[in-house]
Amino acid sequence: SRVDQMSDWTVSLVAIPYGLWVAWVGIQHFRDPAWFEPIVPEVIGNPRFWVYVSGAFEIILGIGVALPWFRKEAAFGMALLLIVLYWANFNMWFNEIPLNGRLYELHWHLLRGLGQVILVVISLWLGGWETGQRLLASFRSH
Repeated sequence: SRVDQMSDWTVSLVAIPYGLWVAWVGIQHFRDPAWFEPIVPEVIGNPRFWVYVSGAFEIILGIGVALPWFRKEAAFGMALLLIVLYWANFNMWFNEIPLNGRLYELHWHLLRGLGQVILVVISLWLGGWETGQRLLASFRSH
């Protein structure tokens, strides 16, 4: 129907730039890993490894969100990834870790946290919620 076509168009209008932006951020993890390393929580060790792993997931899931074939599954993965990656942002805030030689004030950390929540909501709207519900139903049926 025409409504479904408009909805598909709207989803793509959001998903394509969103996914490509996340993939671009992932590429930056490989171009300048040292920039990301300070915020990796010490407890997990080997910051370079985790910067590369998170960058690879951002590239794969970002492309997955941008393309329609696995968008819903990639969007679910993106929501989970964003929740996990917030640990690094919270680590930066809680431990007052400078980025680019600059300590950020409280309002910047709060805005960054709000931004992360918005990105998770966008991922869930793009199909992550539907995929999560489907996975839960599958686990319950076994």
